[in-house]
Amino acid sequence: MSGLIHLYVWWRLVHHAQLPRRAHRILTIAIVVMWLSIPLTTTSRLWWPAFASTVAWIPMPWMAFVGLTAVALLALELPRRAVRIDPSRRQFLARVTGGTAAFVAGGSVIGGMESARGEHDVVDVEVALPKLPEQLDGFTIVQLSDLHTGLTIDRAFVQRVVDRANALAPDLIALTGDLVDGPVDDLRGDVAPLADLRAKHGVFAITGNHEYYAGAEPWVREITRLGARYLRYDVVTIADGFDLAGVDDHSAPTKPSTLTAFGQRLAARDASRPLVMLAHQPRQIHDGWGADLQLSGHTHGGQIWPWHYIVKWQQGGLLAGRYQIDKTQLYVTRGCGYWGPPVRLLAPLEITRVILRAA
Repeated sequence: MSGLIHLYVWWRLVHHAQLPRRAHRILTIAIVVMWLSIPLTTTSRLWWPAFASTVAWIPMPWMAFVGLTAVALLALELPRRAVRIDPSRRQFLARVTGGTAAFVAGGSVIGGMESARGEHDVVDVEVALPKLPEQLDGFTIVQLSDLHTGLTIDRAFVQRVVDRANALAPDLIALTGDLVDGPVDDLRGDVAPLADLRAKHGVFAITGNHEYYAGAEPWVREITRLGARYLRYDVVTIADGFDLAGVDDHSAPTKPSTLTAFGQRLAARDASRPLVMLAHQPRQIHDGWGADLQLSGHTHGGQIWPWHYIVKWQQGGLLAGRYQIDKTQLYVTRGCGYWGPPVRLLAPLEITRVILRAA
């Protein structure tokens, strides 16, 4: 897919514009080099993480730039073809539309980088749970998701997230997956600030799909060592007022016996208490656990428009914000980090503060 996008951008910006030979050669070489730099960077983090983290600031923004340029060129393609012009002016129009697309994409990437590396929005979400005891009215859960520590997200970024979360003085902190993008030995120092997270009733975590890419079991042990408690098809009672459960990511190789045992645990719990479920991917709401509230992440709110539409389709229409699926309320956070390009376009960074209300 990356190769096809680069080929299309080259064809429209370089070949179709009939640039002078020298410019044609230079831009062709540059596009090929940038295309190759993306897999080189992403794979080199496995054997030379210091190199990958240093050079990533070039190919990762480029990934967003070339993708947005392709989208802009496609948007300009139909009107360009619809207008009948003299063949002698086609070269001029190709250069104008190509330059416009590159300018729009470049401006979008700059703005998107400012958003991805800027301040986090603290989004307050009030959720009424009919079975919640009155004494827990106002109970706060700070949800941190999709931090993606790795390539361009380092210890300083993680520390900033931790400080912001602690400043909210939450009753409970929920880490809903995709905290890392790399092996424990490479990122142990970068995730260390997670040990500073503080909440009255503790820090709970679940796995995301990227934990499995990086080695789920070593990461579960490491994050547990830092003070979080993983809920892997497990359920605990919080403040004698509601049950908190967590499941592994949708992509996890879960045994049928594990699912059966978890279902039995949920069936045996006191049904007079509301059930809050932590599940990384929004589509896991269809797994049928019967929660009153599910907190999810994974989507990044699309991260870079217009990829929102692809992510929304992949999750069955669940992208970001609040949803009601049968009897379960669902909140999908945009996440407090980013994956790949350090760019967020129309999907700002988010730290979620869920405020439980006794209905």
